[in-house]
Formats: sequence, structure tokens, C-alpha cells
Amino acid sequence: MRVERLWKAALEISQAAQGSGDLVPLRTELVAQPALQPFVLRRLLSATPKHLRREGPRPNPFLPWDRALEVERLGHSHVLLLNKFPVQPGHLLVITQDWAPQAGWIALADWQAVAYLAEDTAGFWFFNSCAAAGASQPHRHLQLLPRHAGEASCPLVETFRSQLRQESPAWPWCYRLSARQCPNDPSELQALYLRHAEELGLGDPRHDPQPRHPYNLLFDDEWFLTVRREQEHCAGYSVNGLGFAGYLLATKRSDLSWLLCHGPWELLRRVATPL
Repeated sequence: MRVERLWKAALEISQAAQGSGDLVPLRTELVAQPALQPFVLRRLLSATPKHLRREGPRPNPFLPWDRALEVERLGHSHVLLLNKFPVQPGHLLVITQDWAPQAGWIALADWQAVAYLAEDTAGFWFFNSCAAAGASQPHRHLQLLPRHAGEASCPLVETFRSQLRQESPAWPWCYRLSARQCPNDPSELQALYLRHAEELGLGDPRHDPQPRHPYNLLFDDEWFLTVRREQEHCAGYSVNGLGFAGYLLATKRSDLSWLLCHGPWELLRRVATPL
């Protein structure tokens, strides 16, 4: 049983940071459309935050990071931060203390920091490799949406389980989905990451300075998914790793009629690399 010390600390710090204006939760509402299930669509009610706007280069918000959002230093290499613009309370980021590019290869030290947090708090993890995969910042960060024991990690978790049991057909885009055996083992995470990268044509850190193509990572205690990406948006929807977990966010530029006509699976097909 995880003690969830870091999650509890994050929620306490969130209250203080929200009071000081350092934390700016996004206001959203659920869009009730049974035809989209099991996907969860939320409509953004707040002003579109800077990280979702298509503008020019942005300054690095993690160098230095906002101390009001700091939860804990993870040794000398990483720090645990609150997401400044969360939809869910306690949305956590594991970032490198020194500069490391989001578009570079994830290193063993990154996986060790992830495993340290995973020993304390379970949940849904995701990583967006670059802007074309939905990354909003250039500085290395992996993201965690905490979950209690027995709670579904994301809306598509049963779909992933069904695929692992070979009870549902494969998707028509480039991805790899693997079962996990050791939830808190950084070596397992690194091995799955590198194996998927090779199989999807993303390259090998021994030969390639950085991955050859955009991609998303999604994982929890049971499974590890890598999706190779072709583009960041379609029909006005910005799709990052959350989209492939079943979470969609509609902004003012999103075309709901298109989504209802074509469906969320077609949205994912259009932003992923086709087979």
C-alpha cells in the first residue's frame, strides 16, 4: 500500500500556491456526449493559457522553476513540481534541475526519479516528446495524474487491458503496448522505452542524438504505451499524451460537430503516424 506522502504534500502546497496566485487551475466543464464514451471530453472555460496558444518561442518556466510550486527535490538531479495550470488537483511534474531537452532521449536518471515517486504515489503517467506531440515546454518533464489504489488510471485503461489479453483488434497507427511486471523498477521502464523506440523507428540513443520522430509515452503500474506521432492537432483539438488515454479538451477553436461526426478514434488516427 502506497503512503501517498508526496501527493498529500502536493495538495497542501496547492492550496497555498492557489491563494498566492502562483497556481492557476483551469476551469472546465464536462461535455455530456454518450457517443464519445469511453472518452472524456471537457470544455475549457478559462482563458486559453499560454501553453495551449500557438505563438512563438516561449521562455523556459523550469529554469529556474517557481519555488512556490515545488513539492520536493528528488536528489540532486530532479525536482517534483505542481503543474501551474492543472485541470485535476495535484497534477505533478518530474523535471530535471539542470537543462535537459524535452526532445532528447529520456535517461536512466529520469526513470529513477519516476520510480521514486511511483513508490509513494500511483497514477497515470505521460510524456510528450516535443511540440509536434503536444509538449508545451522545451525542458525535460514527465507528468503524473495521481490515483488511489483501485482507481482507474485513465478512461481507456480497459481498452489497454483488452489489447494485452489480445481480445480487441490493434489500432491502425504506429504504437507499441506492453505489460509491466515491476511497477517501481526504473530499469524495466528504460528497457520498455528503448525497445518501443527501436520497434517504432524512433531510433537508438547510442546512434541518434535525439529521437527521429515525435512520440507520446503513457503508462501506469500495469502497462506501457508508446505512440508515434504525425501532427499535434486536428479539427481544432490539441492532442498530447492525454488524448491517447481518453482525455480530450475542447477550446474555442475546437470543432465539436466534427468530433461527433467522425469520433475520437478518428481524431487519434489523424494525429498518429499511420501504419
